[in-house]
Amino acid sequence: MELRDILNRRRMVRHYDGRPISRETLERIAATVRRAPSGGFSQGQRLLVVDDPALLAELAKGDDPSLEPWFGSAPAHVLVLTREQDYHDRYTKADKLQDGDEISWPVPFWYVDAGAALMLLLLAAIDEGLAAGVYGVPVEEQDRFRRLFELPDDLQIVAGITLGFAAPDPGWSAATSRATQRRRTLAELLRWNAWTS
Repeated sequence: MELRDILNRRRMVRHYDGRPISRETLERIAATVRRAPSGGFSQGQRLLVVDDPALLAELAKGDDPSLEPWFGSAPAHVLVLTREQDYHDRYTKADKLQDGDEISWPVPFWYVDAGAALMLLLLAAIDEGLAAGVYGVPVEEQDRFRRLFELPDDLQIVAGITLGFAAPDPGWSAATSRATQRRRTLAELLRWNAWTS
């Protein structure tokens, strides 16, 4: 499949038909993060793939009972994680020091790189004939996720991704951002050479 075809098919899916995904397919999707950009080749991205039905059932307890099931209908979830210390370890090596010190980080690149890895996962899922949806893990849910998945303290949860075979959109999706907000035009998003109005 061509990249343009994949991009045209990319959308957030929040309802799945429940068919399982083979471990081989999940491994191919997860392997794409090895090609993600990484500041200084720090490689701080980590993934936790969850396909165990018991864990998925426990995770689905977070589904809003007033909506059609989202978490519970996905046969796999991928938690995109980052380990900030990998970046500090890398940028305190001799070839990265500036005047003997670690750089002043202009933005936390561990999150930038995790976002790039996340996008590769979404595109790889489409390439495998699957659908995907991204979700954030609210602050009040972080401890539950950490306990449920036995996450070490040095890994930060960036986002979660549901994977599966798309089912028809649930009724509540008509009220979501995709249905209620227009896509910005390229002219609104792009400038050339200087940001002037």
